[in-house]
Amino acid sequence: MSEVNKTDLSPMMQQYMDIKEQYKEELLFFRLGDFYELFFEDGIIASRELELTLTGKNAGLKERIPMCGVPFHSVNPYIEKLVDKGYKVAICEQLEDPKNTKGMVKRGVVEVISKGTVVNLELLNEHDNNYIASVIDFEYLYMLTVADISTGELKSLSIPHHKDKLLNEILHLNIKEVILENNEDIELITMLKDNYGVEISISDNYLTEGYEELLNSTDEPRVKQGIRHLLYYLVVRELKDLRHISHVEIIDKNDFLEMDVHTVRNLELVLTLRLHERTFSLLWLLDKTKTAMGSRKLKTWLLNPLRNKEEIEERYKKLEVLNNEFILKDELRDLLFEIYDLERLCAKVMCGNLNARDLLQIKNSLSVLPRVKDIIKDLGFSYNVNSHSDLFNLLESSIYENPPLSIKEGYLIKDGYNKELDEFKSIRSGGKDFLIDFENKIKESTGIKNLKVGFNRVFGYYIEVSKGQAKEVSESLGWERRQTLANCERFISPELKEKESMILNAEEKIFELEYNLFCEIRDKIKDQILELKETADVISEIDAIISLAVCADEYNLVKPKLNLDSKLEIIQGRHPVIEAVSKSAYVPNDVIMDNTTDILLITGPNMSGKSTYMRELAIIIIMAQMGSYVPAQSANLPIIDKIFTRIGASDDLVSGESTFMVEMKEARNALVNATKNSLILFDELGRGTSTFDGMSIAQAILEYVAKSIKCKTLFSTHYHELTRLEKDFLNVKNVHVAAKEEGNMITFLHKVKNGPADKSYGVHVARLAKMPEELLKRADVILSEYETEAKKQKVVDNGILQMAMDFGNEKEEDALREKLKSIDPLRLTPIEALNILFELKEIE
Repeated sequence: MSEVNKTDLSPMMQQYMDIKEQYKEELLFFRLGDFYELFFEDGIIASRELELTLTGKNAGLKERIPMCGVPFHSVNPYIEKLVDKGYKVAICEQLEDPKNTKGMVKRGVVEVISKGTVVNLELLNEHDNNYIASVIDFEYLYMLTVADISTGELKSLSIPHHKDKLLNEILHLNIKEVILENNEDIELITMLKDNYGVEISISDNYLTEGYEELLNSTDEPRVKQGIRHLLYYLVVRELKDLRHISHVEIIDKNDFLEMDVHTVRNLELVLTLRLHERTFSLLWLLDKTKTAMGSRKLKTWLLNPLRNKEEIEERYKKLEVLNNEFILKDELRDLLFEIYDLERLCAKVMCGNLNARDLLQIKNSLSVLPRVKDIIKDLGFSYNVNSHSDLFNLLESSIYENPPLSIKEGYLIKDGYNKELDEFKSIRSGGKDFLIDFENKIKESTGIKNLKVGFNRVFGYYIEVSKGQAKEVSESLGWERRQTLANCERFISPELKEKESMILNAEEKIFELEYNLFCEIRDKIKDQILELKETADVISEIDAIISLAVCADEYNLVKPKLNLDSKLEIIQGRHPVIEAVSKSAYVPNDVIMDNTTDILLITGPNMSGKSTYMRELAIIIIMAQMGSYVPAQSANLPIIDKIFTRIGASDDLVSGESTFMVEMKEARNALVNATKNSLILFDELGRGTSTFDGMSIAQAILEYVAKSIKCKTLFSTHYHELTRLEKDFLNVKNVHVAAKEEGNMITFLHKVKNGPADKSYGVHVARLAKMPEELLKRADVILSEYETEAKKQKVVDNGILQMAMDFGNEKEEDALREKLKSIDPLRLTPIEALNILFELKEIE
């Protein structure tokens, strides 16, 4: 396309080239009548990605240029598909009515759509935010400015200058598109775009004027710089109207319980590990909201639990009130069900393709607010619910109850709203009455009983007569033949043409006036958009808190007690999701860690419930700090500042890292960043390497946590040798998951008890997994051989020790005796026994 000589092109294609020059990175949807057309490389790409037929167009050149197109009235699915594939789409519209224009119709891009800037409700997941973010590298920190233009949110947070922390925050927020100042950080760009599907855009420009109120909502220069960087891309580059964003929320990470992406994934807070679906996640269980806004708010609470004890307990109080006033709670839920997604409707008013049905959704939502306001007052809550009565009355008096999707074809505005419009409607109505009378009259006067009066856009109104009766139309009638079809003839008459002019002019005036009135109504809503957005935020919070109240009642949850002295006591705790979906009775467990206990070392066979026990604790803490009641008989919990997890095998296949490398990275993240108030969950750490390596690393990590961090830690392991650490560290306690052995079968009791497990039951677990019987019998034989060999080795070791004692002198005998007293043979590993033998040989 760059090689095309523009002077050879037709005027329309020259216009296209001028516009395309300004939007080189985007696929340009160029409006031509009832279609959006794409030309040159854009046409080739769109035809391939959308599976459209690639055709050609005469454009003044020797060869036809590549072209494909889609109908304007069904363009949304095509845009969605392209944006989802990572393309940006520029929508170029006709800015003038072709009927009123001589020569070339003026065209221009009215909107650019990319992954992070979709506002069409049909293209968005109602449960999730659609975030776009700017990243500015200040070399000593990253400034992350995050917006969801579909809901009007704007957040700013500073991140320490570690790429892993920046990446974690981008993934944690599920940001769809990131704006960087330059393309120098190849590693970050590759990681985001190729590994995680985040769209990357480059822009080094900053907004220089406008949006002063928004910018003045903060005094922090770096925050303002981040906002200006993001606003330039959104306002100037993508032509968005962001007047519904009035302030920036500066996020302090210290206000919230911190969880990295591994923790969110391992605990299955929003998606399941196996299928990556919302169903059977904790969010799925807790989401009893009635509005899309409330669903998004609840997800935000779940991913950002609070650390302020007073704020958490304030939510507990609301749950208590709601469940005591259950009749009002149920009525409130029914009212919330009538409220549409006001947050995104506000955004659509400002920068989307708003239609009359959207206005009806706003009206219907506003209709229930007066009663919502009364109930909130009766409950004693401090929420300020604006009923927006003026706005409701405006929409009630103006918009038809069943309007068309198009806003330029009339039938939008009610009778009585505008006097001039009513006059035109009267003319149109009278004209149509005339047509009915006219048809009856000429049937009577001509005797042609099957004639009819019709209309099309080419000929206007006409009289249609069948072929068989066309000969009965005499010249004396003054009709003029206008069209001959296979089975009929069409005529016009002077009287009909006269009335046609009056009717069509009235129709055209009605369409034009109704569109102008619709725009006036939309502008009146824009004037109140900030107040409407505040109401939407209040409704979302009410909906989220009611959802937690419903869960508390439905799942038999209890109000936890919060403490500031590191005491953790959960009696009869349960994993809420497993309990809800399990067909068998759930076995509850206690988790008791007083001020002197920091680490629970958990042993027991595979499949017995160790991982569930660990997840259960974390989920109870997260639920408690998000303001929810918890699944337990009682719970006394400390305020946790961070949760780190390493649960289950999760090879990073994307980056090619092994299980063990991922294990070590996640463990390092916990050990470096955890504080005394954190929670660490390590499941089978060290199993990704050889036994002695793994055991050494696991013990070193346990000792480090016990001596240096001293935070609440659950550490499950198959290395039974580690259980001796309970004697070395007062803050380590052994627990195990009980199992019942009957012959060669095992039954998991799923009950956590004090003390270490006595064996692993590996072959038993294999039998439960229905391994081939021949294989299981061979495993039993091999296991018996290993156990016999171990006993023989023990006898040999004891014999060597006896010989050393028999032939030694008295001094050596005393030294040997003292050394032997310090040995516990039941806890020795083979390598430790060999080391002791070498030490004994050195004693003289």
